[in-house]
Amino acid sequence: MKKHSVEKIGGTSMSNYSAVRDNIILKPSQSDSLYQRVFVVSAYGGITNQLLEHKKNGSPGIFAQFASGVNDDSWIDLLESLKTEVLQINSQLFGSSKSLEKANTFILDRLEDAKRCLADLQRLCQHGHFSLESHISTVREMLASIGEAHSAWNMAELLQRDGVNAIYVDLTGWQSPHQMPLDERIKLAFENLDLENLLPIVTGYAHCENGLMTTFDRGYSEMTFSRIAVLTEAREAVIHKEFHLSSADPRLVGEGNAVPIGRTNYDVADQLANLGMEAIHPKAAKGLRQNDIPLRVKNTFEPDHPGTLITGAYVSDRPCVEIIAGRKGVFALELFDQDMAGNMPIYDKSILDVLKRFNAHVVSKDINANTITHYLSTNLKTIKRICAVLQDKYPEAEFNQKKVAIVSAIGSDMKVSGILAKTVGALADARISVLAVHQSMRQVDMQFMVEEGDYELAVKSLHACLVEEYEHGPTICAA
Repeated sequence: MKKHSVEKIGGTSMSNYSAVRDNIILKPSQSDSLYQRVFVVSAYGGITNQLLEHKKNGSPGIFAQFASGVNDDSWIDLLESLKTEVLQINSQLFGSSKSLEKANTFILDRLEDAKRCLADLQRLCQHGHFSLESHISTVREMLASIGEAHSAWNMAELLQRDGVNAIYVDLTGWQSPHQMPLDERIKLAFENLDLENLLPIVTGYAHCENGLMTTFDRGYSEMTFSRIAVLTEAREAVIHKEFHLSSADPRLVGEGNAVPIGRTNYDVADQLANLGMEAIHPKAAKGLRQNDIPLRVKNTFEPDHPGTLITGAYVSDRPCVEIIAGRKGVFALELFDQDMAGNMPIYDKSILDVLKRFNAHVVSKDINANTITHYLSTNLKTIKRICAVLQDKYPEAEFNQKKVAIVSAIGSDMKVSGILAKTVGALADARISVLAVHQSMRQVDMQFMVEEGDYELAVKSLHACLVEEYEHGPTICAA
């Protein structure tokens, strides 16, 4: 284990350079030195949505529009809009200085290079012997890399202007003559870096021969961050976000009722990631956990707050619920078939194969003798395509689909006698009907499926019943 930390800065924080410089770079929390830290940065807020597709509502970005067909040129308009956006960002950051010209030259070169590649590929694939589908994952990787290259290059340049010995570290593999594994690319980039005297600003996207997005998609920057921490044997990994990891969303339960989490473990982080909460990608967390590297989640805008420390072995001193979380817009897909009784493993595998084929994320699942219900994070179009395939496979089965919400109570140790009855009672008191419920033997979470319209009230009710009642003070599970 070495002295340095590896720290990731999210896109919303990156959009506020002054806050990043003053609250993170110039105010190290663990030592008196500005150095012995490596920063992995995301693209500025909203840029990756424009490059790929909107993360939440799915509206197409350049990639999605390009992938829609070789005869559709509308991606060019989106590329021009993006160009305008990044130049505005540069103008705000650099003013009218000579650095602005350098910054614009850097990003415009990348965008023009990408435009030439896409136009050439589009023309090639209009010939019947070439398929766009066989190149589409490479296009996605190339476009994704532009956002992080832009933000990392700018930040290194701005910090140099402000007297910090920052250095831009480009892992995007842009015009690289060699394909290589992720670990090799990281080792090569860091082998000669003097962390005592340099502050590396590293692109969150890293190009590798297997494709980072093929496996991790939009969680790719967390994987880059995690591998750098593991391969450089970091003392601590830190994620800077624009909020605290709290007992619930303050917008739902009220600023005065949400309590920051002091400590928790990677098991809890996995449950949050499964619900789509932006804690850390489970596969990125796995590397940190296996190498016994603690993860700290900090609020960029409250630099003096120690944040949330996540470790592998931590369990709360007393059993309690730490977080109420959940998600709306989940599709419950129920398959009932009398022939399933006694043949559950066959049905289960067959359905999962179809879900994997359509890349539908399973948030939760119910099974009984003749019915399997999957709770899926995907869109209605995909649900209909999944149903069509399953109906062909099981023509005598009955299908039911419904849009629901999932509300979950999560904690590192929830072995509290009667907690399930108390929780269901709280929902009943709020006149919320529970459609389904799960509590695993691992005792780290309980899930309640409710009508989508009941989501906000369910979160408030459970937070009042399981968190606010216990008056945790300023922090739950303080370090």
